[in-house]
Amino acid sequence: MNPEKLAAQIGVPLNTVGAAHYFHPQSVARSKELGLDGFRFYVLGRGGVLGDVEAPVIQSAFGGFNGGLIAKMWDSARSVVDPRQAAREILDCGHAIGRAEFSELDGLDAFNEAAQAVIAATDPAGLALYAGYAAEPLPDDAPARAMQLAITLRELRGSAHLVAVLAAGLTPAQAHTIKRPDMVAQFGWEESPVIEEHHRRSLDQAEELTNKIAGHGFASLTAEQGDALLAGASAMLAALQND
Repeated sequence: MNPEKLAAQIGVPLNTVGAAHYFHPQSVARSKELGLDGFRFYVLGRGGVLGDVEAPVIQSAFGGFNGGLIAKMWDSARSVVDPRQAAREILDCGHAIGRAEFSELDGLDAFNEAAQAVIAATDPAGLALYAGYAAEPLPDDAPARAMQLAITLRELRGSAHLVAVLAAGLTPAQAHTIKRPDMVAQFGWEESPVIEEHHRRSLDQAEELTNKIAGHGFASLTAEQGDALLAGASAMLAALQND
């Protein structure tokens, strides 16, 4: 399979699977135990792989969010919990979800092998948030490992997309508004940026470039590994949706 096509196809199920742990009831419950709310746990936990950095570093890696919102959430959360601890805590929540939802799935070992091959073949240059996740140690059991790899591959696409958006001449806020027009305020913006037809065309170009950037790692896979990656991601998505 063409690696760019595979990158596009795998991005669809992993967009959901790789984010399933952020606001899961178990994660929200853990956030309260740590003295945070769910959104602060998301910001601190997701960005915590980058360490105890200043808020603009997190803003640069997330994209899309208003910088003032990120600063408020990040700074207030890291005064309560160390960012690296929060990263481990939220990954642990993902592991628990994987163990609960994926333990009966076939093909996880093959998915994990293929996902790890993609990560090994991907140059992390310019992909800071992805690089942070790719550097995290993996759990030994297949269901939890599959969940963490899904999270990491989701961040690969997200980091590549942020680079592609900028290369296409868009701001992250413009790209976010086109893709999620009903979530402008939720991402901290008081008003939507002006969107014209040429911005939409630029976003289409950015999607193609995203597949090209992310596809570099997928080029290392055999046809069988590509099939295993898609099958595993689709099975995990179905398991979550059938819960």
